[in-house]
Amino acid sequence: MSDSSTATIDEPTVTIAPPRKEIAPNASRPATQKQPRYNVILWDDQDHTFAYVIKMMQQLFRKSEHDGKLIAHEVNTTGRAICMTTTKELAELKRDQIHAFGGDPLASRGKGGGSMWASIEPMPG
Repeated sequence: MSDSSTATIDEPTVTIAPPRKEIAPNASRPATQKQPRYNVILWDDQDHTFAYVIKMMQQLFRKSEHDGKLIAHEVNTTGRAICMTTTKELAELKRDQIHAFGGDPLASRGKGGGSMWASIEPMPG
């Protein structure tokens, strides 16, 4: 072994981050934009029962039985009902799920025809 009484130890390197810029309380900040909202509209027809609409609302929109009944009643009396208000992408998905839900086995016209019709529209405002 050799005598190394003159060994050196490297000093650690410390990096200091520059200070953050403080934003004055009244300084204008860029406005954040919210995504436009869209309504999913369910349209009335004569081929589907209240039970079908309630079941569809429960399965596709996670509505309670009570809320499903309210939507079924609104569709029946006014011809349309808003099922959900959301982003455009999710509204398109929910509309497509309504179209793919299938026929109503309880309908008086045989096998219930097919799925109900839905559309999306921008929320006013």
